[in-house]
Formats: sequence, C-alpha cells, structure tokens
Amino acid sequence: MQNEAHRPELIYPPELEIWPFPADCPNRVLIEEIADKWTILVIAALSRGPTRFNQLKRALEPITQKSLTQTLRRLERSGMVSRTVVDTSPVAVEYAITPLGRTLAGPFSALDRWAVAYQDQVEGARQQFDTQRGNARK
Repeated sequence: MQNEAHRPELIYPPELEIWPFPADCPNRVLIEEIADKWTILVIAALSRGPTRFNQLKRALEPITQKSLTQTLRRLERSGMVSRTVVDTSPVAVEYAITPLGRTLAGPFSALDRWAVAYQDQVEGARQQFDTQRGNARK
C-alpha cells in the first residue's frame, strides 16, 4: 500500500486547479502576503504564544529588524497579529496571533506536510540539476 505522505491527492485534491491571478487581484495580493517566508515563520513562532519583539527576532535569526518590523506591521494591518504595548519599565511590545491568524494553521500545516513528503525528491532534483550543469554543491 502506498504511503499516505506520497499520495498527492491527499495534499492537493485533483479537482482543484491553480489559475494565474491578474496582478490587481485581491486574492493574489493576499496570497503573496501570506506566502512570504517571514510571514510563515512569524505566524509559526507566534502560534506558541504571545512574544515580545526581541524574543521573536532571536527566534527567527537571521531576520533583520527591518524585515521583522515590516512583516509584523503587514500582519497586524491584515488582522492576523495583534500588538500590545506592555506597561513595564522599559515599555515593551508584545505580539500575538489572532483568531484570523490561527486560520492559517491548516494551510501552513499542509505546506509543511508537502515539504516533508517531497523533500527527498526535491533534493534529488537539485542534485541532478547541479550535476548536469557542473555546479555540484560541496
């Protein structure tokens, strides 16, 4: 019996098709926003609980302060992350995932399952590509 992790129809039902979205399509803009590598990692980190900025930055190294700030602002603007000023000395800011942000758990989990299921095939394709072009990585 075929391993479930290697059955593509479980990850992506065959009746669904991906169509190219026009540049001004709201769905395309949102997909580009949530498919960003830092967005996925920030949402994953915040899913463990509210986190202060510097803790988040350390957890996501090598993210830059600028990239983290931009990602958090974008996610806050879209309602996926909340920002709370903590009245301490010095004042701190804490970020948390919102109920809307939690809805990304399913799609991100599906993406992770796909990566686990196909990592070996992707690595094999990369090695073949590099070997054919004489660019084998050391």
